[in-house]
Amino acid sequence: MRTKLLIEQHFHGCYGIDFNKASVEDVLDLAQKIKTEGVGGIFPTLVTDSVENIKSQISIIKTAAQKQKEGAKILGVHLEGIFLNPEKKGIHDEKLFLKPTIENFNLVADDFIKIVTLAPELCSPDLIPYLNKKGIKVQAGHCIGGDLTGCSGTTHTYNAMSGVVHRGRSTALSALINDNIYTEIIADGVHVSDDALKLLFKAKPTDKIILMSDCLPCTHSKLKEFIFAGSKVYFDGNRAAGADGTLAGSSKLLPDIIKILAQKKLLNTEFINNPYKYHNIDLEGYIEWDEDFNILKVSN
Repeated sequence: MRTKLLIEQHFHGCYGIDFNKASVEDVLDLAQKIKTEGVGGIFPTLVTDSVENIKSQISIIKTAAQKQKEGAKILGVHLEGIFLNPEKKGIHDEKLFLKPTIENFNLVADDFIKIVTLAPELCSPDLIPYLNKKGIKVQAGHCIGGDLTGCSGTTHTYNAMSGVVHRGRSTALSALINDNIYTEIIADGVHVSDDALKLLFKAKPTDKIILMSDCLPCTHSKLKEFIFAGSKVYFDGNRAAGADGTLAGSSKLLPDIIKILAQKKLLNTEFINNPYKYHNIDLEGYIEWDEDFNILKVSN
C-alpha cells in the first residue's frame, strides 16, 4: 500500500533531541533522520518555558527551516506551553504560565508560530479572534472549558482536558460532537484506551481525526532519564512519566503508532494524511508499506 508522507504536527523531539534545548544543527539532524522513517513534514512543538527561551528556540527552529536543504520540511512551530490551565497542567511547569492575552502572546509572537495550544476558558475575549486573523491554528488543550468557539482543533484529545461527561459541558465532549473541530489523538496504546479510541473514531468525521505522537527526546534513543519541562522524566521502555506518575508524552514516532493501530485493527488509512487538509499544504513523496504496516520504501 502507498500513502503520502506523514506530517507530525505535535512532537517535542526524538533521537535524544529536545526542541526546547536544540541547536540549529540538532533540528536539521532530526529532520533528516525522521524523513527516512516516513515523516515528510514537522511542526516542532515547544513545551512551557521562560519567555526568553521560547523566543530563542523559535528563532533556532526558524533558522533551521531557512537553512535546510533535505529532510522532513520544517513547517512551523507548535507552541503548546505557557497559555494553559493549571488544573490540567500535566508535566508542564505552572509557575511559568501566563494569562492568555494578546499582550502576553506578543511577548513570544513570531510569524513561524503556526499552531497555539491554549485553555479557551482562560483567554481574554479578543485573543482567539486575534490568532485566527493571523492565520494561526488555535487548539484547545490542557483545559477544562467546553466552549470551543474559534478553535480549529483539540490537542491530544482526552489527555489533559476535562473528559466526557453526561451533565454539563466538557472539552472532550465538545470535541467529539463538533464535526468542524479537528481532534488530535495519541494512539500509542499508553495515553488512551482502545475503547476511547473507538469512541472518537466512531463519533468524529474521518477527515477530522489527526494522528500525532507527542513524542519525547527519549523516542528512538537510549535515554532512560532526562529533564523535560523542568521535571525529571523516567522512561521504562514503553511509558515516560514524571516521578509522581504523570505521563510526560509518548515514546513512539508516528509510523510506530500507525503500526500499533493496524495491529489492533483500528486503523482507517483515510485519516493518515488529514494534516495536509488541516494545514492546506502539499508535500512531494510517498511511503510504501507492507501488509503489516512496516515501511518498505520512503520516496522523495
